[in-house]
Amino acid sequence: MSDEALAGNCRLSLSQPRVDYGLIRSAEVVDRQLILGKRTLQLSIVCAEAAPMSLRFTGVSAGTKGFRFGRQGYFTLSLQHPQVDGLAVELRVSGEPASGQLLPGQTLVARAGGAPMQGHRFTALVNIETFVPVLGLAVRDETTLEGQGSFEWVPGA
Repeated sequence: MSDEALAGNCRLSLSQPRVDYGLIRSAEVVDRQLILGKRTLQLSIVCAEAAPMSLRFTGVSAGTKGFRFGRQGYFTLSLQHPQVDGLAVELRVSGEPASGQLLPGQTLVARAGGAPMQGHRFTALVNIETFVPVLGLAVRDETTLEGQGSFEWVPGA
């Protein structure tokens, strides 16, 4: 993930641009899925002038599950504790309350009192959970599994 992106008068940054699970030897298995654990990052958007606070994540889709990780796995993204200029806001997708999970093709819009929120600073915690089918790990040699994408500030969403 890009750790810093500049668009217009706003700068988006992540506390950690890359999540590395290291060498996978054992992890929790649930429903034939290897769960690599939850990682939490801090996301912020800082704007020189007040702007609408909307964002999306672009990456290879794994359908309604989330984003592709390796050939058969996927990772999910969810945002918690969203704030604009220190005030709690709700995140909506197309005017509807967001499920908490950010899915491919969605743009999250910060809203307060039913109206889109503008401000100078947006912050939220991003939770990343990664799942790999156990059968996908039956390999002879060391294999690299990757998932890629980036957050984007979306002006005018």
